Amino acid sequence: MQTTNLKTSLLKPEAALHSFVVEAGDPFVVEITQGQYVRIVDLEGNQAVDTIFYNAHDYADRYSAQDTIREQGNVYLTTGTSLVSTSGNVLLTITADTCGRHDTLGGACATESNMVRYDLCKGHMHACRNSFLKGIQQWNRGMDKRDITSNINFFMNVPVTPDGNLTFEDGVSDAGKYVELRAEMDVLMVISNCPQLNNPCNGYNPTPVQILIWDKNVQ
Repeated sequence: MQTTNLKTSLLKPEAALHSFVVEAGDPFVVEITQGQYVRIVDLEGNQAVDTIFYNAHDYADRYSAQDTIREQGNVYLTTGTSLVSTSGNVLLTITADTCGRHDTLGGACATESNMVRYDLCKGHMHACRNSFLKGIQQWNRGMDKRDITSNINFFMNVPVTPDGNLTFEDGVSDAGKYVELRAEMDVLMVISNCPQLNNPCNGYNPTPVQILIWDKNVQ
């Protein structure tokens, strides 16, 4: 099933509380309070932004790809999607999306999967699981490798074939496209801005992204 539900946002970048640029390959961790909005901007196009969301008060309660897919009846994420946690809580809602769909099946690249999928000589290359681990270590709130679970790949194009297989294809995002979410509870957002050089989703060219956060009273 393919979903395209494009919607632009009325929120102005100059009114944002915070603005960050995350370089390709870097981790990024931030808490977002209930009612705040967060926008992820694909600055140069076709970048994959691997993201995990957690209940900010209970890291064991985190984003669940299975529950999110079941609740919305679709494997792709876009405007109107509620991101559901392992405990059945709605963590965030996608309120605007100028890309059209986002992947939550492909998972995060790892040094091990790089070797299996591409070549044994790729084992030295940096991967998203490394960035996730670095991010939670920098956050230093008691999380460890076991807390790196289901993730979303914002802007990444991973079509599901009629026979149920996954394929990694050229990205569908362009420079300046974004996805925006409203926090329905206090959440922790952990990003790995993907450094992957071996599949076409980012045009073999990892690039920076921007993170904007607005106060809940902005509208």
